Amino acid sequence: MTLNIAGLVSLSVFFTLTLATGIWASWKSKRDQQNRNPTEIAIVGGRNIKVFIGLFTATATWVGGAYINGTAEIIYLPSKGLLWVQAPVGFALSLVIGGFFFVNPMRSKNYVTVMDPIQETYGNMMGSLLFIPPLLGEVFWFAAILASLGATMRVILDIGGPLAIIVSACTVILYTLLGGLYSVAYTDVIQMVFITLSLWICIPFVLMNSATESIYYTATHQSYQDPWIGKIEKQYLGRWLDDFLYLVLGSIPWQTYFQRVLSTASTGQARLISYLSGLGCFAMAIPSVLIGAVAASTDWNQTSYGLPSPFERGESAMILPLVLRYLCPAFISIAGLGAIAAAAMSSADSALLSAGSMFAHNIYRKILRKEATETEVLWAMRTSMLVFGAGAASLAFYSSSVYDLWFLSGELVYALLFPQLCCALFAPSTNTYGSAAGFLVGLLLRLLAGEPALSIPPVICYSACPLMNGTFSQLFPFKTFTMFVTLGTILAVSYLAKVLFQRNLIPRTWDVCSIIGGTRTLIPLQQMEKQVGSPTIALEGNHD
Repeated sequence: MTLNIAGLVSLSVFFTLTLATGIWASWKSKRDQQNRNPTEIAIVGGRNIKVFIGLFTATATWVGGAYINGTAEIIYLPSKGLLWVQAPVGFALSLVIGGFFFVNPMRSKNYVTVMDPIQETYGNMMGSLLFIPPLLGEVFWFAAILASLGATMRVILDIGGPLAIIVSACTVILYTLLGGLYSVAYTDVIQMVFITLSLWICIPFVLMNSATESIYYTATHQSYQDPWIGKIEKQYLGRWLDDFLYLVLGSIPWQTYFQRVLSTASTGQARLISYLSGLGCFAMAIPSVLIGAVAASTDWNQTSYGLPSPFERGESAMILPLVLRYLCPAFISIAGLGAIAAAAMSSADSALLSAGSMFAHNIYRKILRKEATETEVLWAMRTSMLVFGAGAASLAFYSSSVYDLWFLSGELVYALLFPQLCCALFAPSTNTYGSAAGFLVGLLLRLLAGEPALSIPPVICYSACPLMNGTFSQLFPFKTFTMFVTLGTILAVSYLAKVLFQRNLIPRTWDVCSIIGGTRTLIPLQQMEKQVGSPTIALEGNHD
């Protein structure tokens, strides 16, 4: 296998175009910063992102390298198939639910990050604790994307994975540092065009390859070994449901999502972007579904790849680039590589900006230096993005463990952050005691459930926890169960703490979180209003 010069040149052109677009967008953001808040420009685009740009960047955020590669891989795997491809429907429903329930309360109060309502309701201490799971998730996600891109370039171009990781990371970090959300949004437009055109150009060639059986035949005829439609066995129904709800609900409490809907000029535009990007996310999975079906229907012995098959060689995770390389002409496979690179970068820059935004706005400004100027916060965001990006690039060289760490941190976001966000937005009477109790209970339950990928044995074995390949595997929907237990704990402990303090069953001097401080000031305020004859409705909010 020799270095693919044409592919290297094409990829260089793509990287140059992306970087140039990012630099132009950074110039545009600086022009718009005149007489405006510079950190708001960097984090939410000055709330002036148009619907067209917002639709592209919201869709590109979810349609990453793992999305298009993973969809093809699951269909190709004999033990999975189409019925196990949950991400397209799960992400689409997540965006619809987010638009219907979460956009209005977030946008109406002009929040900047997903952590804002949590800090506002439960205080900075809980905000700093709950900041850790999404931060780790974004960093590990960035690293996993870079690792996937490096492996893809090694398959198609025969260049070293470390070189691809370094070049990709430097490009993403540079234009994200320069322009913030403007650079990310405008480069996402270029990347989405590349993804759409490149993948669809490849489809006719892979479908008509002589080594491939008709995908209709291989899906519907039980005589064919391992039909790619797949099946869901009864014992795995709990896990399937757990994973699906994790994708639908666990994809909401991420800054990458709210950064898009909070950047629009109005709530109506934010909802429209959320709904349309859900449709776009679903549609972008179709080429990957077809490529996975083709891979499952191919006699690899008739290709230059030969036998054993990718599954037997343990290369199922790379099935999409393998199909592009061995079932397409060289110039077409290069176009497919452009799609993978574009998808990877469109998610990587979002993860980097998200992590930097939350650190600068919620940690640096609100906790570390409350008197910081706007310029100082902006530089704190840039510095943190540089640190997070360099750390993620270093982690990318340990691809398998990075993916596992990302999955675990994503599950912590689902189990811990989603219930906290729901309570902060829809049950504002909850308090810091409930939040802390929910955090501890949820964290404990999730860690005690174990993680086979990280060789963490389960301490709690739920009703369906068989021994598989030497390790216990939780088939019970424990992630969703943990999320609901966390939610119930927040509500119950919040109510209990308020009752205990209000009735003096616990001395009010022990109320270190001051959850009843507002109650003490309510009576004199009401008396003063009666004296002047003004209405009290404005003062009778949530003082508990």
